[in-house]
Amino acid sequence: MTTRNHKAVRIVEKAEKTTLSQAQKKFNSLTKKIDAQKKLLQEWQDAVPQYQQRVSGEYETLWDCYNNYRVELVHLLDAAYCDKQFKKTDKNKIQYVISDMTMELIEQHGKNELKELYNKYNETDFDSQDQRMNEAVGDLMKSIFQDMFNVEIAEEVDVSSPEKFSAVLEEKLREKENQQREDEQKRKPRKKTAKQLEKEAQQQQEEQNISKSIQAVFRQLAAALHPDREMDEAERERKTRIMQQVNVAYAKKDLLQLLSLQLEFEQIDQNQINNIAEDRLKHFNIILQQQLDELQQEIEQYEMGFKMQLDMPPYFKLSPKQLLGKLNADIKDMQISIMRIQHELKNFKNPLAVKAWLKTIRI
Repeated sequence: MTTRNHKAVRIVEKAEKTTLSQAQKKFNSLTKKIDAQKKLLQEWQDAVPQYQQRVSGEYETLWDCYNNYRVELVHLLDAAYCDKQFKKTDKNKIQYVISDMTMELIEQHGKNELKELYNKYNETDFDSQDQRMNEAVGDLMKSIFQDMFNVEIAEEVDVSSPEKFSAVLEEKLREKENQQREDEQKRKPRKKTAKQLEKEAQQQQEEQNISKSIQAVFRQLAAALHPDREMDEAERERKTRIMQQVNVAYAKKDLLQLLSLQLEFEQIDQNQINNIAEDRLKHFNIILQQQLDELQQEIEQYEMGFKMQLDMPPYFKLSPKQLLGKLNADIKDMQISIMRIQHELKNFKNPLAVKAWLKTIRI
């Protein structure tokens, strides 16, 4: 959903009327909140491509550089392990560091060339260990989801990787949904009471009235701005651009944008906004509330997606500015880490520097 600068749509108190009605107050509150949410959504839409571009370029380049230095470091420690200057305690620490660092570099950064080095300092083969771990995790997840979703997953089904497990679970849930749908279709529908039928009729009538309210605004704009009725070519092009905005706003049920366009092109004035009939205002408020809910959901999708990606707690409030600020901090941290490891590699050519560094390591 994109936003556009528009005139603020508000009901203004008149001199002879000291207070606004509840419906008028709600209208003002909703339009104000929608304006704020549209601005926030636009900030997210502007920030996301900027964030993604910097992550895939600057940040990942720094990570690649840092990991390449870490590969150099484990090879340097591997050479130190064979040096007679290092005692058994030192070698135990070297073994621990190499095992820990190579595992992370292989699993998280795809440095598969380090598997041989990992195997050298461990009693198990990396691939065999990884397979056993995936199988154990798969069995655990299978048990959890069988209990959670009441779905049977046969013992022989291969769930040894997250991708395989996800595919199996998706298929089982789809089968369960299809079965539930079939069972519902087989059930004989209960006859609705007169009260239920009356309530449904009222809801349908209310929905029609709401739809007519926004249709009326759209038709007024379309009647005045339709380019086919314009003889002047330049004016026709201008109205074509405006009608595109009107059509987009109507398709999205963006009542606030349609009212703003009416104000902008002087189809209505502030006095008409102030005197919207209460029954029509009620329908407007329902449309505006739906629009506000949709905007908030769209913003929440951005927030939740990045909070999951960055391992942030769900209750943490994340803004586009904070997201970009965190990326700047992460980039700075990576630059510092690279300078630090460059310094270590340079110093570690001296075995005494390696021994001093190993004293800081705690297993």
